[in-house]
Amino acid sequence: MTVATAPRPLLGAVLLLFVSAAWGSAFPLMKDLIERIPVADLVAERYGLATLALLALRPRCLRGLPEGTWFTGILLGLLFGVGQTAQAVALHGLPSSVSGFTVGSYVVITPVLGLVVLGARVSGRTWWAVALAMAAMTVFTILRGAEGAEISLPALAVTLFSAVLYSAHTLVLGAFERARQDAYAIAVIQLGVIALLTGVLAVPDGLTLPETPADWAILGHLSIVACALGFLARSFGQVHVPPVPAAVILSAQPLWVTALATLAYGESLTWTVFLGGGLIAGAMLLVVLPGGRQVRVRSQ
Repeated sequence: MTVATAPRPLLGAVLLLFVSAAWGSAFPLMKDLIERIPVADLVAERYGLATLALLALRPRCLRGLPEGTWFTGILLGLLFGVGQTAQAVALHGLPSSVSGFTVGSYVVITPVLGLVVLGARVSGRTWWAVALAMAAMTVFTILRGAEGAEISLPALAVTLFSAVLYSAHTLVLGAFERARQDAYAIAVIQLGVIALLTGVLAVPDGLTLPETPADWAILGHLSIVACALGFLARSFGQVHVPPVPAAVILSAQPLWVTALATLAYGESLTWTVFLGGGLIAGAMLLVVLPGGRQVRVRSQ
């Protein structure tokens, strides 16, 4: 085993915080748009457009890649694609804010999965951050349900399954040896795999496209900001931040979910949102402030 410190953790944290905002904004927008476009069609369209956008910027980014990069990219795409589809389907049965916080529970699953499968070490300070993030998920999901929001247990279980897949995705990306050299290509391969995976489900019945300029604008945001830029920032961000601290930073997604759901769609803003948000903010500070950074463990 070799141990090396993350090269530029502050840069990585900023990139991952952008990812949390970009992906968090997608929850309420997806929930709105799937009322008019089938889930498989919407997911295929957003990831297909994102792939084309990145390929247009760097047409030769996939040339001469080693087999290991292709294998890792395809595996990452499958993990994220299945998780994304399951999460999108379950959105029908959950408030977007609850879905966001439930998906965010992968911040708890990631260190456990890493410890069991990879034997990865996690500092005591990071475990405290994970505990705070877990408390935030519990507060928001359980207590929000007690306040009267309708929560489907099957939808919650499917969303939790997607969180497990996202945890595996975070660990695989964090263990990728050529992350620095092939970050752009890894993002493109993942997006392409997800587009193909969801396209197989969508194409047989034909693709339903947006019918209004507003819906096209939403699809554009989901494709370019949440997918293309989000995956790029994630690939480069995890070059500098190990998997568990990365998961803690990404757990800020629900804050952005709630903000957009409240401002744009009128979802209720209750005391549980402030409590859960405060707990997540504390968790992020534990891993971002000096002294909270981790070592990166990779296998040779």
